[in-house]
Amino acid sequence: MAFPKKKLQGLVAATITPMTEDGEINFSVIGQYVDYLVKEQGVKNIFGKSTLGMSLHVSSSVFRRYISPGYQLDQVIIHVGALSLKESQELAQHAAEIGADGIAVIAPFFLKPWTKDILINFLKEVAAAAPALPFYYYHIPALTGVKIRAEELLDGILDKIPTFQGLKFSDTDLLDFGQCVDQNRQQQFAFLFGVDEQLLSALVMGATGAVGSTYNYLGKKTNQMLEAFERKDFSLALNYQSCFLIYFSRLGFGVSQTKAIMTLVSGISMGPPRLPLQKASREFTDSAEAKLKSLDFLSFTDLKDGNLEAGS
Repeated sequence: MAFPKKKLQGLVAATITPMTEDGEINFSVIGQYVDYLVKEQGVKNIFGKSTLGMSLHVSSSVFRRYISPGYQLDQVIIHVGALSLKESQELAQHAAEIGADGIAVIAPFFLKPWTKDILINFLKEVAAAAPALPFYYYHIPALTGVKIRAEELLDGILDKIPTFQGLKFSDTDLLDFGQCVDQNRQQQFAFLFGVDEQLLSALVMGATGAVGSTYNYLGKKTNQMLEAFERKDFSLALNYQSCFLIYFSRLGFGVSQTKAIMTLVSGISMGPPRLPLQKASREFTDSAEAKLKSLDFLSFTDLKDGNLEAGS
């Protein structure tokens, strides 16, 4: 099946759902948020209702606000995974109705599918609810507990799901990821890597893009890493990736922490998460701000001659 949109590639920001202090979705800042991604970070694709966006904790109605002719986004992919098939199908239909560019689904994680065939049957029924939309599988076994290898799942998947377009691979098993790429080169799938701190390794394995939380505020620098990789300037690309590793080790990357860091870096209030997650503490926020300043991150300067002074 051919779709009019170009292949999803490059950086895709896993969206943060902005909240008010009383736990309601803060619709008023979404336009500002989208402008920041496009103009300041150079990220023009978004992945909505992601883990970072508290996928199962917020209404899908929020993503109608991301789909506007006034925005300069290239593609809006909406995650429609849920614990029940019926709910996933309804979310898929809603995504099609509001004009999403594609849908993605995780494996059900309470009553789990334990075999490839069972999981494929679930995904097939969800995809069929929005037959005009590209379909992506969101592989994140650490959270779903579904250990079916992505390489196994992709074997023959187009025979079952003709709208299948690619994989969001959020796992550290690079052997599995590499086999996905190697065994499906003729299919022209999108292979989107989801572990930000391992992106450079995934690029070597054949990743065509990446979906992640840090691209909300590290998009510009990650794009520069991608450009260095394309130029085969691997030393410079490694310097950028090393910065991420230092950054992660010092600050962490949970939902609460990411919301606080995004607020600091962008100046846009992302608010607290919803229960059972807790708001980042004042101690964390003060410490994060100090660390970001010590890295010159709040006024991050460009890398020159392959040196990463801010991350050293």
